[in-house]
Amino acid sequence: MENQHSSDTLAYLSGFGNHLSSEAIAGALPESQNSPLICPFGLYAEQISGTSFTAPRKLNQRSWLYRIKPSVTHEPFKPRVPCHGKLVSEFNNSNSRATPTQLRWRPVEFPQLQTDFIDGLFTVCGAGSSYLRHGYAIHMYAANKSMENSAFCNADGDFLVVPQEGKLWITTECGRLQVSPGEVVVLPQGFRFVVSLPDGPSRGYVAEIFGTHFQLPDLGPIGSNGLAGPRDFLVPTAWFEERTCSDFTIVQKFGGELFTAKQNFSPFNVVAWHGNYVPYKYDLARFCPYNTVLIDHGDPSINTVLTAPTDKPGVALLDFVIFPPRWLVAEHTFRPPYYHRNCMSEFMGLIYGGYEAKADGFLPGGASLHSCMTPHGPDTKTFEATVALGNEVGPRKITNTMAFMFESSLIPRVCQWALESRYLDDDYYQCWIGLRSHFTHEYGDEMNLQNEQNASGTNTEL
Repeated sequence: MENQHSSDTLAYLSGFGNHLSSEAIAGALPESQNSPLICPFGLYAEQISGTSFTAPRKLNQRSWLYRIKPSVTHEPFKPRVPCHGKLVSEFNNSNSRATPTQLRWRPVEFPQLQTDFIDGLFTVCGAGSSYLRHGYAIHMYAANKSMENSAFCNADGDFLVVPQEGKLWITTECGRLQVSPGEVVVLPQGFRFVVSLPDGPSRGYVAEIFGTHFQLPDLGPIGSNGLAGPRDFLVPTAWFEERTCSDFTIVQKFGGELFTAKQNFSPFNVVAWHGNYVPYKYDLARFCPYNTVLIDHGDPSINTVLTAPTDKPGVALLDFVIFPPRWLVAEHTFRPPYYHRNCMSEFMGLIYGGYEAKADGFLPGGASLHSCMTPHGPDTKTFEATVALGNEVGPRKITNTMAFMFESSLIPRVCQWALESRYLDDDYYQCWIGLRSHFTHEYGDEMNLQNEQNASGTNTEL
């Protein structure tokens, strides 16, 4: 019998945004039309639309699924019992709080009770509203149990899942994907999927976007190549199961709340499909980074893997940015990220290794949040160590690291449980307190002396 959790059993199609087709049984796709009176093998034709019907052709996303039974064959949805109180899709004063303070969290521990991907999800922060189709939510998850006899469907938006520890085996209506730490997977709005844990417990990060989809960033002066290559995005091939069961549960996330509906068959009964609205994964090791080769430090935007744009050119609802292994060669330059305040808000995570701007405290599985116009940058140890090396440090390669950032133009509100979490690092601000003045100008020294004398009650003219 086939080991359904073996990567040897998987095959993928490649290409970002391509119009693809796949058959688990040859001849299952209709020829020359999408919805014939009778489909091959007696299958049902069903379309899933990720954009409005009248969206411009270059933006239109939809796929046709040919399945044994249509997805409409289920009982009415009911509120899930027990409810999930830590999922948020509309951010307001009742469930979250705005704060300009720099925040950092230590890695969460795995749960002691049996917890699957759905129950292991919790929202950290976000902005906007799934009801208004504009905004985002950032979640984290920690799970130790595979989903059983149930499937998850997110009606609110797309999930971008970043596993940090433990592989994920994800079954979707288009087929199956194995996603390891160092890879990411996008599960588009509306698709039903199951998350299994073939190697035991898993934890990671999830970015959810409302009202739009991820796309590759424009390359501008970089040209036609570089960053994330379209061919490196992998799409599952058709796979199906013809299985009847008396109480298979569809768990639907809708407006941040969970609802359940029962049906008597597996939702993964799609024998063939074609279209451009599909789940996909990407190996971050395939990213082709660009960097400065003489002086100064490039903006983090040069490391963008995926972007979810707004209607304002150049402004993202959410960017997914990585900081991969790479060479540092700039001369006469402070090489770590510079100190800055940003009109965007930045949520960072660490998949493995260390992060070049933080010597201590930022751990794999942890996270930080620097909101709009809140200053941040390298900690004291990183600054002092970098300056001590001087200008003749020579080329250096950053290795064994993979940090990432979810960056948004919307100001996030932070969920109360995240602010009250025992994993919140209350001493995060201390990493910068040790930064001291290195000002050495003669006039500056005289002014400092004058200030000290004034404070002591003496008055000496300069």
